Amino acid sequence: MNAISVRTLSCGMPLILETMSGVRSTSLSWLLPAGCITDPDEREGVTPLLEELLLRGSGARDSRQEADLFDSLGVLRDVEAGTYTMRLALTCVGDRIMDVLGPIVDMALRPRLEGEALEPCRELCLQSIESLKDDPQQRASLLARARHHPRPINRSGMGTMQGLEATTRHDLVMHWDRFARPAQSIFAVAGAINPDVIAARLESLLTGWRGSAPEVLEGADASRGYAHEQDDGGSQVQIIVAYDAPAESSPNSILEKLAVGVLSGGMSGRLFSEVREKRGLCYAVAAGYRGDKTFGGVSAYVGTTPERAQESLDVLRGELERITTESGKVTVDEFHRSKVGLKSSLVFSGESTSARAGTLAADMRRLGKPRSLEEAAAEVERVSLDQLNAYLAKRELGRMTIQTLGPAALKV
Repeated sequence: MNAISVRTLSCGMPLILETMSGVRSTSLSWLLPAGCITDPDEREGVTPLLEELLLRGSGARDSRQEADLFDSLGVLRDVEAGTYTMRLALTCVGDRIMDVLGPIVDMALRPRLEGEALEPCRELCLQSIESLKDDPQQRASLLARARHHPRPINRSGMGTMQGLEATTRHDLVMHWDRFARPAQSIFAVAGAINPDVIAARLESLLTGWRGSAPEVLEGADASRGYAHEQDDGGSQVQIIVAYDAPAESSPNSILEKLAVGVLSGGMSGRLFSEVREKRGLCYAVAAGYRGDKTFGGVSAYVGTTPERAQESLDVLRGELERITTESGKVTVDEFHRSKVGLKSSLVFSGESTSARAGTLAADMRRLGKPRSLEEAAAEVERVSLDQLNAYLAKRELGRMTIQTLGPAALKV
C-alpha cells in the first residue's frame, strides 16, 4: 500500500512524498512558477530558451560536467516548460536519490545560463518554430489555441521569432530570478524513498531561498469563432474544434472526462465509428479533455482530404452536440467502456514513479491536494450512468473555436 504525506518546508514550498511499495526507482517533479505566461510580451521566447539552458550547467559544473555527473548516476532528467510552470523532472534508482538532490537544487537555484550556450539554444528554438511548416496538425492546434484562450494562456510555449531574437542573457537571468521562487513552487517525490530523510535533506539544501513570483494577469476574452489558414502545399485538411469544459477543480470534471471517453475512447468511440469507420471520411479523429485550476476545455481533431473535409466537420460537430441530446444519450455499454478506460489509465500511471510524481505535483497545483490512486479510482467509480446523462442534458458547449488549415475554407 502506498503512503502519501504532505509537508511545508521552511521556505514555504509544499513537499509531497509518496512511498511506493514494490518499486526500485524514485522520481521527482518540481514545478516552479515560470511558465510561458510569464514571458514579457516583447520577449515571448524567454521560457523556451530557459527550458534549454537549465540543462546546460549549474553551480560549479559546466554543461559537460553536469551531464557526466547525471549519466554516472544513471539519472534520466528533463525540463519542460508549460503554460503556468517550468517543470524539472528526474528519475533514478531509489538509492541514488540523495546523491541527486543537490545537483537538481543547483539546476533550479543556481543555473549558469552561460552566454556561449545562448546562441545554440536560440537556434534550436527558432528551428522548432520553422518545423511547424512540416507539421500541419500541430500548426492548426496552435492556431486554435491562440484564438480560443485569452492572453497570455493562449501562448504556444514555443515563443515567437521576434521574441526569441530579442531576448538577451540579461533578460533570462533577471526573469529566472524573479519567477523561480518557493511560494508558488511544488516539489513531489515518489518511489522507493525515506520521506523523513528526503525532507531533511531538502530543508538543508533550500536554506535561504525565499520570496514569491509576481502575479501574471490574464487578458481580454479571445476571439473564437471560425478561422481558416490557407495551406496549398499538401492534400490534407486539418480541422480543430475546441470548446470550454469544467476546470479540473470542478466536481463536473470527472463527468466531462467520461463523456470524452464515450466520444473518443479508441476504436469503439463515437467519433471513430461515425466519422472514420462508417463513412470513411478521415484518416484520424480524436478528442481530448484538458483541465487546469481555473479553466478546462475539450479539443477535437479531424485529419482528412479536401474532398471530405466539409462532411468531416459537419459529422464531427454533429456528434459533439448529439451526446447532449435525448437521442444521443450515453448507453450502458458506452458508459462501462469509458469507465474501464479511465480506470485503466490510472492503473498504468500508478506503475510508473515518474507518472506518480508528476500527478502528485499537478494535483497539488490544480486541486490544492494530492490524491492517491485509490481516491482517483473511487471518484470514477462513484459516477452513475444517470448522473452522466443528466449532466450532459444540461451541458452547453458555448462559443466554439473552429480552425481549419488546408487549400480552401469550409462552411460553418
